[in-house]
Amino acid sequence: MTSRRQSHEPPDVIARRGWRYHHLGIPTNIPRADETYLARFGLYVSGFSTSPYGIEWMRFEESSPLHPLIKSLPHVAFEVDDLDSALIGQEVISPPGSPSDGVRAAMIVVDGAPVELISFRKAGG
Repeated sequence: MTSRRQSHEPPDVIARRGWRYHHLGIPTNIPRADETYLARFGLYVSGFSTSPYGIEWMRFEESSPLHPLIKSLPHVAFEVDDLDSALIGQEVISPPGSPSDGVRAAMIVVDGAPVELISFRKAGG
């Protein structure tokens, strides 16, 4: 039997696994100022570097190769210490890759919702 989390308790991935909130990705069709284009993903991103809440707007080209859930539903992203370990037993919809230098990320689906797991190469590592 699964125990229920009380309203004052953090989610299991934070309390027990040590995952840390990183950002919230929100799909949009509206062009925004200061978009960065990621050609291999057919994606424009904006907002993350200036949002105090870690909100990242994601605008997709029609030909974007990313999974339909990523393009249609918001996702929460968590920083993890070991991406490969965090992916064990998960339903991966976007395999580990490096969207930018020093970053590895993958997308999983949990109860029909996309969740991004992200890890960073630490300085000197």
